[in-house]
Amino acid sequence: MNIVVLVKQVPDTATERKLNPADHTLDRAGSDGVINELCEYAIEEALLQREKHGGEVTVVSMGPDQATDSIRKALSMGADKAVHLNDEALHGSDALQTAYALAQTLSTVSYDLVILGSESTDARTGVLGAALAEYLGVPQLTQASKVDIEDGTATIRRTTDYGYDVVTASLPAVVSVVEKINEPRYPSFKLIMQAKKKPVEKLDLAAAGISAEKVGLANAATEVTDAAPAPPRAAGTVVKDEGDGGVKIAEFLAEKKFV
Repeated sequence: MNIVVLVKQVPDTATERKLNPADHTLDRAGSDGVINELCEYAIEEALLQREKHGGEVTVVSMGPDQATDSIRKALSMGADKAVHLNDEALHGSDALQTAYALAQTLSTVSYDLVILGSESTDARTGVLGAALAEYLGVPQLTQASKVDIEDGTATIRRTTDYGYDVVTASLPAVVSVVEKINEPRYPSFKLIMQAKKKPVEKLDLAAAGISAEKVGLANAATEVTDAAPAPPRAAGTVVKDEGDGGVKIAEFLAEKKFV
């Protein structure tokens, strides 16, 4: 079975993230880039499915030059090869444009299953899986906490507020996963060294068959028109306990309408 796992590099959530003042896009150069956390769960699931059914795992990533670091990490976890879509014309693409661009990229790859995280920490739109499936014309299985593949059919547990639903679809399909699905493995030293020799195919718009008029900030369906820095965190209220600390806390909570 040929599995594609989508990987995204995002700014480290431990650092301050900023927007470029000129166009209100995320300033990726202003903070360290790391692999999106939920992408690691998607990679692990792809590897587990390969171990069960054979085949290979291909990493597909859309991003600037520095996204290579996240691609290499995915390869060091055990993926077989990678495709890196990298073109300056993609700058500022929104979620729908990203889905279109990735769908075009996937037309260059043989796949039975596409796995991705349910959202990214930099945008949190949570729509990429659904939009990608629409562009590809295949079923979508979202919010998966468990995936089983048998006889050309994918069955998942879809996480819900009340528990989970069991959903099935024929392959090929797109599956987005949540963090409850598995525990991502740590790359061994041997795999890290092997990852340096694994093939990474680099594509631009022309090579992927992507129309420049359908991607990029100027053609985006959504736009950030204004942004302002978050206000500094205000000092907290200190309650000094002089035998009546409980009363003071209760009064404070009542004043704020928490109780």
